[in-house]
Amino acid sequence: MYNLSLMSSMIAGVGPVKAEQWAAGVVANFARSPKGGDTDQIKAVAAGECQLAVANTYYYVRLLKSGKPEDRAVAEKVGVIFPNQSGRGTHVNISGAGILRNAPHREAAISFLEYLASDAAQAYFANGNNEYPAVGKVRGNPELAALGEFRKDSINVTLLGKNQAAAQQAYDRAGWK
Repeated sequence: MYNLSLMSSMIAGVGPVKAEQWAAGVVANFARSPKGGDTDQIKAVAAGECQLAVANTYYYVRLLKSGKPEDRAVAEKVGVIFPNQSGRGTHVNISGAGILRNAPHREAAISFLEYLASDAAQAYFANGNNEYPAVGKVRGNPELAALGEFRKDSINVTLLGKNQAAAQQAYDRAGWK
């Protein structure tokens, strides 16, 4: 399991050589081969299979808010660390939207995108998905806010797409499966 946008961000932030060295170092320190998704990695930490996992915070918050006691117990056994706080900041995955040049209902599409950026829609999605809102003044749910403030990587997001092929190649060369 790996995250192309994370590696793309690292390539932009520290260069391709250091980014690949980081990936190779992580691979060399795997306690076990990664399997499953982010929730599985968090559960592996809670079970003592490994000491650290790279995961998106919304998976942790899902466990924390779960109606299943066993999920909440997993979340209570682990913590969240935001990396690179004295450097470029923590990488944040993004979701985006756009309008095709030949969109048949361009004005409606613009209105929809404006709605998605509104405080109401951002609060709805942040609370429903346990993700940080894209609009800075909107507050996420209390569980997410309880993780604390952190410095975010301010990378130009176009670099994430530009570096994606190099990111895949770096992971491949590092042996990250």
